[in-house]
Parts: sequence; structure tokens; C-alpha cells
Amino acid sequence: MAFGFTAVETLPVGVLPLLEAGLHVSPARAGLLVTAYGTTVVLATMPLTLVATRLPRRPLILTLLAILIVSTFGSALAPGYAALFGARVVTALAQAMFWPVVAPLAAGLFPLERRGQATAVVFTGGSLGPMLGVPLGTWIGQQAGWRFAFATIAGLELIALAAAFFAVPAAPAHAGHSERGSHPSRAQYVQVLVITALTTAGLYAVFTYTASFLTAVAALPAAAISPILIVRGIGDLGGTLAGGYLSDRHERLGVLATVTLFPVSLVGLYLFGDQAAAAVALLVLTGVAIGSSIPVLSNRVMRIAPGSIEIAGAGNAVAFNVGIGLGSALGAATVARAGIRDTALTGAVLAALGLLVAVFSVARYAVARADQSGL
Repeated sequence: MAFGFTAVETLPVGVLPLLEAGLHVSPARAGLLVTAYGTTVVLATMPLTLVATRLPRRPLILTLLAILIVSTFGSALAPGYAALFGARVVTALAQAMFWPVVAPLAAGLFPLERRGQATAVVFTGGSLGPMLGVPLGTWIGQQAGWRFAFATIAGLELIALAAAFFAVPAAPAHAGHSERGSHPSRAQYVQVLVITALTTAGLYAVFTYTASFLTAVAALPAAAISPILIVRGIGDLGGTLAGGYLSDRHERLGVLATVTLFPVSLVGLYLFGDQAAAAVALLVLTGVAIGSSIPVLSNRVMRIAPGSIEIAGAGNAVAFNVGIGLGSALGAATVARAGIRDTALTGAVLAALGLLVAVFSVARYAVARADQSGL
């Protein structure tokens, strides 16, 4: 299920040059297809989640997947930039309801001490989108055009819908809505949202232009993009599984370790991105960073949710997509004013700010727990 949303969300990353040529738009304008997606999710997630809490889970999830399929086929058939833009907005509206509902639903099937691993299982499907969907879509796009890439992803989404019909359990409206975090803290929750937004923005400032970075900066052939994205996706998947393990056993270490990977990998891309081997290795490291951070920070949100876990998860989804929109917009501005390589520097600055907030948050949490233990 999650595969379809992440695959279609990130597909433009692999076919951006094809979109530029096919739609006769600039790289910055093509990048706005990613920005608009994130912006739509930001604006729609909270109100749509409030609606979703009143709806039975199974029919809701199946309906959202059906909307995903129709809008993805719509992207494939879009006659121009405006139509493609509109189709992606519809997809984003479906995603705005999907993540805040499905993650708590899955996590609620497991005991509290295993929620991190349960969350990781959910997001493993999301990791497969960049890992398999984007490279596959990139290769198909290079062979047959970007429209066939979207159509292929839509076909895979049909299979996911059939699987979901048998796999998604029935759950009533308000399932999990009244449940709070086990250690509710409004201040810690806000800090996690800031961390999520800044690290995601840092990544997407450069990730949006991955294809262009690899060809223009690392001087790799276009044919190498697809296999490189597969390797990066493997890093993403490995990071997701490792993040689930860390969040259950060493939560604070997991937060610091995963967030640190963002500025380290992005600084490396800026300094060594013109060396092909280094560029590929560091790109894989960005996959490990985002893959591990999602279950770690999502599980953290469920632990410290000051109110409803679903609403808190919606807030985290908003923060994630604020990061996507902010990062891709700043990336577009960087490309227009400086160049592709400098997107890594822009991303590194944003990610470093996220790391500073993470260090502050973990330190404050440790002090608060020590004070409570002394009472």
C-alpha cells in the first residue's frame, strides 16, 4: 500500500530531465511538481485527518488506494504541465489522509515495546517506492517515455489494491483516536516536528535534483541513474529496518544517530560530489538517513503524543511534507541562482539546524527524566 504513494511521490526525481524535455519547462519549474505535492499534503493533512477519524478504516484505506490509482493514470495521460500538476495534487490529497491513519492502525496491532518495529514494517513498504518504483520508473521512462513510467506504477498500484482488499483489517471509526502517547510531552513533540521538517528539507533540497546531480556534477551517464537509485533504495530499506530496531531499544541514540547522517552525507555530496564513486556512496548514505529517521521519529511521536496519536501523527506528516516543500523550493532557488552542486550545501545547512535541535531535545529529555527519577 505504502509503496504506491512513495513511488508516485518520488518518481519525478528519476524522470525530471524527461519531464523538462517532454513538457518544455525549466528544471526549476519541473521541480515544482515535487514542491506542489508536499505543499498540498501540508495544507490538507490536518483537516482531512480530522475527517478520517470519523470513518471506518478498511473502506477508507481502500478508497484512498483507488484514488491513488486513478490519479496516477491521470498523470500518465496528462496532456500538459497543468494537467500533470493537477493530477499530482489529487494524489497528494489521498496521501494526506493515508499516512496518519495507516501507521497508528498498524502500530496498534502490536504491544508498546514493539511499536518501533511495527512502524518500520509499515514504512518498509514506503521504502520500496524509492528502492524499486523510482528506478523502475526511471528505466521505463528512459526507454519509453515518462508517461509509460507513471502508467507502470499505476499498474503496480492495482496489485497493491487487490492485496489490501484481503490484508487490511476492519477497524471502526476513531480507532486509536483517543489514545495518547505513553510519555506525553507537548514541548518534546514540537521539537520532533522541527527536526522532521529540517532534516527532510535538507534531503529534498538535493534529492529532488538527483538525476541532474548525477549527470551534471558526478558526470555519470543517464543509463546509470536507475541502478544507482536501486542501490540507494536498498540503503533506505536497510535504514528503515535498523531504525525500527533502534527506536524500540535505544530511542535517544537512534534519534541522534539518524539525524547526524543527514548533514554528514550532504556535506560529503557538496565536497566530493564530482567524484562518481563518492557521489554514489554518499547518495546511498542519504537513503540510510531518511530510511532510519522515519520509524525512529514516527515512533517517538507516538510515545510523546500530547493528545490523540492519530492527530499527532498527522502533525508529523505535515512536518515531513513541509520539509519536502521547503527543501525542493530552496533547491529550485539554488539551481536557478548557483547551480546543481550547491543544492547539497543548501541541504547540509538545513540538516545541520535539524541536528542542533535534536541534540537540544535529547539533552532536555535526559535532564527531565533525571529530575523525575530524583523525586
